[in-house]
Amino acid sequence: MSRLPQPPAPAALKSLLRPHEDVVAVHSGTRLVRVFAAGGRHHQRWNTFRRSGPLPHARFDPHPPGPGGGAVDSELGVLYFGLSARTSVAEVYQQTSIVDRTTRRPHLVVFQPRRTLRLLDLTGLWPTRAGASQEISSGQKDVTQAWARAIHTAFPDLDGLWYRSSMDSGDPAVCLWDEPAADALPATPDVLLPLDYPGLDLPLSRLCEALNYTLL
Repeated sequence: MSRLPQPPAPAALKSLLRPHEDVVAVHSGTRLVRVFAAGGRHHQRWNTFRRSGPLPHARFDPHPPGPGGGAVDSELGVLYFGLSARTSVAEVYQQTSIVDRTTRRPHLVVFQPRRTLRLLDLTGLWPTRAGASQEISSGQKDVTQAWARAIHTAFPDLDGLWYRSSMDSGDPAVCLWDEPAADALPATPDVLLPLDYPGLDLPLSRLCEALNYTLL
């Protein structure tokens, strides 16, 4: 049975870090992919960190929970990415398996960070040494959010987390935190398109077929 207890104190986590083994360096030439809602009540911009949290569906939100465990506005920010459009679509639409390309004006953004990102590697042995397991990438989200808060406190200089997508066959996913990752975002992205852009019809239909998601 996998294990995912509440995290140890940040000081205990810090003492377990082996920087040469446990920190992934994501080169500035790496393309990060995100699907986000550009419309609706809680619309976003492609490069704006979300500062309201923790949200029930968001695995590594570092925000301290408000009264009753609900979301509150915070100085902390978070963004989630895949290294492919398939990972991003699989994660964003996991609750319904329906890719709605019009409601809330979803967009696809692809960009390369301005500098190398330093991320705690949750795909290696660090979770085991810290008393958890690979369930940290798939387990109960209020517990993984507690781990995110402890990790962010223990390692304030790390930009975020490198973990396995539980929806896309364990392919890499990235969680960035602000601070300190805000200065890594470029001024302009490589690609910024609405999901209903005609040129995305074929690639989106193919990846939805692979995921058994419905494309609207």
